[in-house]
Amino acid sequence: MRKVEIITAEQAAQLVKDNDTITSIGFVSSAHPEALTKALEKRFLDTNTPQNLTYIYAGSQGKRDGRAAEHLAHTGLLKRAIIGHWQTVPAIGKLAVENKIEAYNFSQGTLVHWFRALAGHKLGVFTDIGLETFLDPRQLGGKLNDVTKEDLVKLIEVDGHEQLFYPTFPVNVAFLRGTYADESGNITMDEEIGPFESTSVAQAVHNCGGKVVVQVKDVVAHGSLDPRMVKIPGIYVDYVVVAAPEDHQQTYDCEYDPSLSGEHRAPEGAADAALPMSAKKIIGRRGALELTENAVVNLGVGAPEYVASVAGEEGIADTITLTVEGGAIGGVPQGGARFGSSRNADAIIDHTYQFDFYDGGGLDLTCLGLAECDKEGNINVSKFGTRIAGCGGFVNITQNTKNVVFCGTFTTGKLREEIKDGELHILQEGKVKKFVPEVGHITFSGNYARKHKQHVLYITERAVFEMKEDGVHLTEIAPGIDLQKDVLDQMGFTPIIDEVKVMPAFLFEDKPMGLKKMKEEMNK
Repeated sequence: MRKVEIITAEQAAQLVKDNDTITSIGFVSSAHPEALTKALEKRFLDTNTPQNLTYIYAGSQGKRDGRAAEHLAHTGLLKRAIIGHWQTVPAIGKLAVENKIEAYNFSQGTLVHWFRALAGHKLGVFTDIGLETFLDPRQLGGKLNDVTKEDLVKLIEVDGHEQLFYPTFPVNVAFLRGTYADESGNITMDEEIGPFESTSVAQAVHNCGGKVVVQVKDVVAHGSLDPRMVKIPGIYVDYVVVAAPEDHQQTYDCEYDPSLSGEHRAPEGAADAALPMSAKKIIGRRGALELTENAVVNLGVGAPEYVASVAGEEGIADTITLTVEGGAIGGVPQGGARFGSSRNADAIIDHTYQFDFYDGGGLDLTCLGLAECDKEGNINVSKFGTRIAGCGGFVNITQNTKNVVFCGTFTTGKLREEIKDGELHILQEGKVKKFVPEVGHITFSGNYARKHKQHVLYITERAVFEMKEDGVHLTEIAPGIDLQKDVLDQMGFTPIIDEVKVMPAFLFEDKPMGLKKMKEEMNK
């Protein structure tokens, strides 16, 4: 029987050498090997080693509070960061903005596929995801600052089709996490919210000749684990670290909730209470009108989350299937620190496979955030001046989905609104306009969407726009809203206006919309 070596987090940190390329697992505040990255940070602060690391990972890993990936946010420790989602790691973002590290933002789905390609010693990832966005070398090639010079993505042509090509390169150390390890190093993820890309990453680093270190809750006897639950076979694992409980919570706000891992099913009715009327609820209601029976849907954070809440309130949640980038299918996607999980999911698959599904156009509808929109219908959610948010899975999800809905308030920054007597009133206009002449970063390409005949809506609390062949059309305004003062004067461009309808009155009434009955009538 092969026995895996059990070491301390401090010993694991010693495995990282100057100039290494390292990676870690995690999704927002879940599944990150906190004990390992914390120990690496302590080693650097105590000894000023290791130095000049390249850090690459796919999903968001952090909660803006110094934990998770932010343990590595130190000048000298990091040389280069290649990250899918930056918003939850502002400390690393600050290093990028100040040109203290080389910085790249690649799409989350492409990065999980990159690890799978590396595992198989493939040349790299070939994909159409990101064409005509900031990922395209004809724009920025994913570079985020002035000191980032090397081209890590290339534009090529295969059989007459444009493709982005991301070459693979070795990764020296992987810091991963599971629930239990047996004496041979077989790893289960029983209590995690998902397996994410752990299998691919472990294979990749092992096959590069690197070191794979897995943080676990406990070690059990060889042969006592259900082989069907093993997500990282022991043959990929070099070392196991048993973490202290405080470094191994399921999420940062929860020691363990079995309804998020699929171990138990929470009672129906455990969902949140009905939302009070607000601008975001109006957006959620209007977005919910786009839901069709049996639709497979992905929802982003912020205003799009209200679409799911409204669907629950209106009794149609069981007619659609919600999915989450990390791998959950069905159930109720969670927000905040638990984003990435779903309560009472029907299935929880690998991160990598979920993005195969998204990239292949498997979604019927997606509702994602609207941060900046321009006259071409381009959307920016990834970079705003000196603030780096990162694209995450946004590019993958939007590029090949049939129906795309962008949701958000019309303006932002001190915006105050009132819904009264079935009308919307602007009490104080937001300081920042979201509809601008030209977005700072193209995270979604309106031109690409038109060429591929996607149906695209832009839903706000006071107006709805639709992408058509000739550009962005204003199609609806809210009751109580002045078209010129409240809409056109607050935009950096003039939309195409043919016929403008008033948004349905029931959206603004503080009572159930009767959406279930409406849908039933439509389906007759």
